[in-house]
Amino acid sequence: MENIKQKIDELRKTLRYHSDRYYNDDAPEIEDYEYDMMMRELKELEEKYPQYDAVDSPTKRVGGKADNSFESVEHTVRMESLQDAFSKEEIFDFDRRVKESVSDVHYVVEPKIDGLSVSLEYVNGEFVRGSTRGDGNVGEDVSGNLRVIHNIPLKLNVAVPFIEVRGEVYMPKKSFERVVDRQLINDEKPFKNPRNAAAGSLRQKDSRVAAERGLDIFVFNIQQIEGATLNSHKESLDYLKKLGFNTIPYYERVDDIQTAFSKVEEIGERRGSLEFDIDGAVIKVDDFAQREILGSTAKFPKWAVAFKYPPEEKQTKIIDIEITVGRTGKLTPTAVLEPVHLAGTTVSRATLHNQDFINEKGVNIGDVVTVRKAGDIIPEVLCVNEKHSDGSFVYPDICPSCHEKVIRENGEVDIRCINPECPAQLLRNLIHFCSRDAMDIEGLGPSIIETFVNEGMINKVTDIYHLDKDKIASLDGFKETSANNIIASVENSKNNDLGKLIFAFGIRHIGAKAGKLLADEFKNIDNIINASKEAILDIDGYGDIMADAVYDFFHTENAIELVNELKAVGVNMQSKTVVVDKRFDGMTFVLTGTLPTYKRSEASKIIESFGGKTSSSVSKKTTYVLAGEAGGSKLDKAAALGVPVIDEDEFNEMIK
Repeated sequence: MENIKQKIDELRKTLRYHSDRYYNDDAPEIEDYEYDMMMRELKELEEKYPQYDAVDSPTKRVGGKADNSFESVEHTVRMESLQDAFSKEEIFDFDRRVKESVSDVHYVVEPKIDGLSVSLEYVNGEFVRGSTRGDGNVGEDVSGNLRVIHNIPLKLNVAVPFIEVRGEVYMPKKSFERVVDRQLINDEKPFKNPRNAAAGSLRQKDSRVAAERGLDIFVFNIQQIEGATLNSHKESLDYLKKLGFNTIPYYERVDDIQTAFSKVEEIGERRGSLEFDIDGAVIKVDDFAQREILGSTAKFPKWAVAFKYPPEEKQTKIIDIEITVGRTGKLTPTAVLEPVHLAGTTVSRATLHNQDFINEKGVNIGDVVTVRKAGDIIPEVLCVNEKHSDGSFVYPDICPSCHEKVIRENGEVDIRCINPECPAQLLRNLIHFCSRDAMDIEGLGPSIIETFVNEGMINKVTDIYHLDKDKIASLDGFKETSANNIIASVENSKNNDLGKLIFAFGIRHIGAKAGKLLADEFKNIDNIINASKEAILDIDGYGDIMADAVYDFFHTENAIELVNELKAVGVNMQSKTVVVDKRFDGMTFVLTGTLPTYKRSEASKIIESFGGKTSSSVSKKTTYVLAGEAGGSKLDKAAALGVPVIDEDEFNEMIK
């Protein structure tokens, strides 16, 4: 029996970990099917051995939790999850349980959208608040990001006194592919699937990010309503359409469970051709009065069940392995496959990640492998089924683009080309330089930059500042107005803060925050160029790797030449952080929780205006932790290190 208890404890621990990675970090490490199978095993063990039951078991809890970075929202009506089924027999068992309590049952069948569940609230037909599900009882207020989703109406067609609806925010497949392409161009770790892309986008502090990523929504339930009486789910979905909501598609009312399951199979067959991702179909009792009788368990409503589709896998042959070069010189391998039909589309390419992954799987050209679409979108190689080669594929020792030697740095899995003049990196470097967090040159998106490169108008970064308006206007698809706008945006970028320029350089390990810290510390580009490694390392938030990266970059001939050319065209080389006085000079603040009146960005600017710095983590170098509601683990670390914690009132006294 001790072995059983140990197995249950291990399953609970593993499920909690993967639930946290999925719901709260938007970074799953296993496929949904693996998670579902572990959850099923735990549930069966708990039913067989009730003496080991626990109220906090993952089988009894919704996976998410409210994030400290947004205001908490307590749900008046609990946002429940659904019980899963994986076979026809389990669907018929559900029907049997329903009919033990109610008779003359009708069901509604609808797709189960794989996204992020949200609540939308309206008063007198006006959108007032939107929140995530969280743990079902408490979610987070993401109203700002929901407002930019085109299909969320801000004003309903009927001024209902009050209505709260539930929907699923998702990222369409085309939007997902576009976002992943951009991440790969920038050598960023791509989202694993559309669900996590949607969740990550909806939790952005800047609503422009959510707007850019093309999120959408399907509404599928009325949580509560005043001013109208509805008696069934089908009636409520029809009513939601009338109000102007983008309701769940393909919903249908059926008279028996056999027809319901046939509908589930029908939805599954069209799964690959849908423009959005689904991971199952839902069967719901239609009549609301019958739902009241059936009630809910601690976690699930007893009047609904979700049939989960298994991941589809196929075998095919690798006919080639191609190597591409990313913006930072990283070499990425892709398997070229004999085309195979998988999850509704024809797959002819699959990611191989890196050399370590290739060695682990033993993959080479000519091998027969099993492929699967991760999240039904990105094809990946799972394993080798038939070996038709000697050993594993080995990366070339020269760059396939510039033919210079490639290296693998100590402690890294990636192999890189370090030639800054490598042609393969030019386009990606230009796209990064013009991106929003870098020089923010509106109008110079990836496709337009590629056009200008192909036309010979841009051969290096500084050519951006020599673009000719008439030449742009003469190109197909361009007019004088668009040419003027691009030239104006290029001119405006010259006035950016030095921190944005440093990030635009694309220095490895240096993000937007690190660029600003560097600019604020040294004030101008010449001071940075002349700084020692030790001086850079003294910046709070910098480590050895970051300091080395900055020092090494600014001690290359190419970097100095680039800086001088940008100076010549008038690009700003000074930090623009205005210091009112230096009362916070030498102090570092860490902000945590939700402040009563300030946004974190506002408080950070105030601190910087008085000569202080902000950091994202608490350390011995931290002077104060400025804490609001739900401060989280940073307060625990501050207590452990003896760092003073202040609230907004104390902060206001300090800045009077």
